[in-house]
Amino acid sequence: MDLKIKGKKAIMAGGSAGMGRATAERLAEAGVDLYITARREERLKKAAAEISEKYGTTVTPVVADSSTEEGRNALFAACPDPDILAITIKPPAPNGDFLKVTPDMWRSSIETTLIGPIEIMRHYIPVMKGKKWGRILNIATFSAKNPMIWRLMSGPARSALINYTASVSREVAQHGVIMNNILPGIFETEGMSENRQAYADAFGLEPVQEIVREHFISHNRIPAGFMGNADDLAPMAALLCSELARFIVGQNIVIDGGQHYSIF
Repeated sequence: MDLKIKGKKAIMAGGSAGMGRATAERLAEAGVDLYITARREERLKKAAAEISEKYGTTVTPVVADSSTEEGRNALFAACPDPDILAITIKPPAPNGDFLKVTPDMWRSSIETTLIGPIEIMRHYIPVMKGKKWGRILNIATFSAKNPMIWRLMSGPARSALINYTASVSREVAQHGVIMNNILPGIFETEGMSENRQAYADAFGLEPVQEIVREHFISHNRIPAGFMGNADDLAPMAALLCSELARFIVGQNIVIDGGQHYSIF
């Protein structure tokens, strides 16, 4: 399928691994000039080189922590005028006992999962309005609409994020700027592997990846019968970043193997 975005300029914030990396690959495959950001320089540069070699497109790595003003300014300087902006973050670790969640934990969650994405979008929306074309996509979490007690550091702040996005999307659509969210469910990614000790601690498990994985499958009742991987999400992400999404405005698309029981 031709996404009709060849030659456009795209940012994938959080693009060195997991869902961000998979989405970056689909955008590169569609022929965009790509900028990918992440905090870990070595992994980021390796991902950029591999994507560029595989798809024959320009991929510029930008080492940046989007939760900080300094990191966002580094991105703005590297790519001042994108056509496409996609944002994801490493999943926050599970919080364990909700009574032990502190104000500092809330502040960190809000800086990373709410303020960071909003400030990036706020910076680039006028640029896209000036072009009369733009695509903005947040890869958030289905716990934004499906509350989970062990995901307090992830769900509540991104409930606010999808509320913000849905509101702003109605204001900017008339200018050709299309904003949407994807809400992934339980995915097996590098982030989950790296956080396995925290997951094990939260659920009283041994910190072994297979044990953690089986716990998620057995306790989350995923009708598809398996945990998703990044490639199960990336095609939809790329579609929402494309010309073909011009009539999809302010939507929150759940990709979770059927886990969330809702018709809306």
